[in-house]
Amino acid sequence: MICWIDGRLQPIDAARVDPRDRGFALGDGVYETIRAKGGEILRLDRHFARLRNGLHVLSIPLTVDEAELTNAVEAVLAGNALTDGVVRLTVSRGVGARGLPPDPSAKPTAVITAAPYHAPTPGRAMIATVTRRNALSPLSRIKTISCADSILARIEATGLGFDDAILLNGVGQVAEATAANLFAVIGGTLVTPPVADGALPGIMRATIAERVQVEERSLTARDLADASEVFLTTSLGIRPLVGVAERTLPAGPVATALIETL
Repeated sequence: MICWIDGRLQPIDAARVDPRDRGFALGDGVYETIRAKGGEILRLDRHFARLRNGLHVLSIPLTVDEAELTNAVEAVLAGNALTDGVVRLTVSRGVGARGLPPDPSAKPTAVITAAPYHAPTPGRAMIATVTRRNALSPLSRIKTISCADSILARIEATGLGFDDAILLNGVGQVAEATAANLFAVIGGTLVTPPVADGALPGIMRATIAERVQVEERSLTARDLADASEVFLTTSLGIRPLVGVAERTLPAGPVATALIETL
């Protein structure tokens, strides 16, 4: 496999990031996961916009050169002979002095990797009990590489035989899954939690809201128990949930139609 680090293509087995890099040491950075289909990089402009916002929130001084990064993404896909693939663009603050305060001399590290694409399959999710999403933190609105809460929730789900976990926020409202936005059909209306409740401003989430009527409103676990359909969305696709907690659900018509059109 071939990757790109700070302007240079190289074999991934030979690639190295400095162990003092704050992304490795502190989870100080952001990332984007991007879908490539038939040689086309999907919704790249939106990913760049969200990347810029994440860098701004963390005060990481990287200027997003869209032309350079687009060329780099294309080169990584070509280097791995991928036309249908998953690209991850990661930016960390880079190497800095020890401690939490950012080192003004740190130079950001940018890494691009790619892997074959596998379409999401229907799954079952539980309500996480080991952790909750902090909807009050600005980090809930960017794709930070600090994913420990989601990892804890996924470990819990896997241990109990589920494919994913749904995270509640501090007051018990549904936020999102461990790495996906959530939609539900309740009383015939397609609804999704608002960003204010801890939902990441997802790329596919926004695309769906542009295509069909979606109501943003707070949801509880009780609401999900009343839903006729629940599905998860990421930039990589749409995943129907065929079970939430102990309840079985169909892979419903709304998710099916969106999968066909998007």
